[in-house]
Amino acid sequence: MKQNLYVNGQEAAAQQYDSLRSPYSGEVIAEVASATIEQADQAIEAALEAAAVMRKLPAYRRAEILAKVASLLQERKEEAARIVAMEAAKPIRTARAEVDRTVQTYQFAAEEAKRIHGEMVPLDAAPGGEGRLAYTLREPLGVIGAITPFNFPLNLVAHKVGPALAAGNTVVLKPAPQTPLSAYFIAKLFEEAGLPPGALNVISGDGKLLGEKLVQDARVKMITFTGSPEVGIGIRKQAGLKRVTLELGSNSAVIIDKDSDVDAVAARCVTGAYSYQGQICISLQRIFVVDELYEAFVSKFIALAAALRTGDPLSEHTDVSSLISETATKRAIDWVEEAVQLGAELAIGGRVDEQGVMQPTVLLHVPAEAKVSCKEVFAPIVLINKISSIEEGIQQVNASDYGLQAGIFTQNIGKALDAADALHVGGVLINDIPTFRVDQMPYGGVKLSGTGREGIKYAVEEMLEMKLVIVNRNK
Repeated sequence: MKQNLYVNGQEAAAQQYDSLRSPYSGEVIAEVASATIEQADQAIEAALEAAAVMRKLPAYRRAEILAKVASLLQERKEEAARIVAMEAAKPIRTARAEVDRTVQTYQFAAEEAKRIHGEMVPLDAAPGGEGRLAYTLREPLGVIGAITPFNFPLNLVAHKVGPALAAGNTVVLKPAPQTPLSAYFIAKLFEEAGLPPGALNVISGDGKLLGEKLVQDARVKMITFTGSPEVGIGIRKQAGLKRVTLELGSNSAVIIDKDSDVDAVAARCVTGAYSYQGQICISLQRIFVVDELYEAFVSKFIALAAALRTGDPLSEHTDVSSLISETATKRAIDWVEEAVQLGAELAIGGRVDEQGVMQPTVLLHVPAEAKVSCKEVFAPIVLINKISSIEEGIQQVNASDYGLQAGIFTQNIGKALDAADALHVGGVLINDIPTFRVDQMPYGGVKLSGTGREGIKYAVEEMLEMKLVIVNRNK
């Protein structure tokens, strides 16, 4: 299969094509176009020209297009899920769940396209404002540069493209090098749904080269990026006055009080820790359990984790498959070994099986300075540490450089609300894992977890600018 670029409503050949391989089998899936700077420039120019069309496109038409994409994706759900499973090594059942969420995301975007409005401003509330009528408008920014990661190649694209188009903007999308096929697939659905040519352009290739072009080009009015803090901080420095939304990951934690239901909470935490091999920004990485419940929780958690099935992402039975690359796998193994050298106990896992899949891993009594404790591991690794109290757990959670989401399990409403106040994160989940997300909720973090918020309504607000109109009725 040969995958071309998608610019100005049509495919565009490239000078170079790179082999895209399955992270699980190593087999070549496709030959994917690698855009040059000149082709990136053409994509931006196409988006700029289409911006005038999108600006005049009425809200109901933008809503119809987004709703049509949701409908088309639903019809081709299995095809889309297999693309995700193949290019991202996402277990097929998990890939189907991502497609379902993506359908919802575009549906939410369609609804939000109809809700954009300004407001009246009472100028006569101040002396001298008499006889004047004032109102605000919310207008599109223009060209949005969207840079997406590999881990949700359909839904994180939707979280950038959906609100951008709902707000009347145009998009140049740079998908992750490992997962471009999902982005090209959705671009063709938008074409079928009647999106004006140039309103969505997809360019794959060198991330640094193309990313810097989008960030530095004055025609691009906003960058929306999901990825590492290092790259996000670099974007922020280069962007100047360009608007920027950054979702930069986490090492999410949960606190478990002594009154929690061990069986139910352990099962929920296993889901949060090992879904898509832990390659989720809000994957549960750190678990802090009060000492009265610690041994029982650890025993139950390990039993459930050990029962997970590893293998081919296209198998209906697979729970955990390969990490996105051999480099990611080696890094994860190195971090486990470092933790053990620092005094942690390896309860299960910590190795790669004969299929090349890293086994679900549990580390106990992990020192705070270990990388698996203080950095984002993005692998099927979870640490479980004992705490003396909820207050100590809050201190441990807040000691992180990240702050995306955190959870607490307790039947004490006072403790729960105190934790909600004290946890320095973008979202607090009471009696749930921090891995929970639905697509209409505000989503984003503090500290190294980024700036701005996703969630369709909130992303739309980030992608609009306000204009004030005043009519002087005295003249």
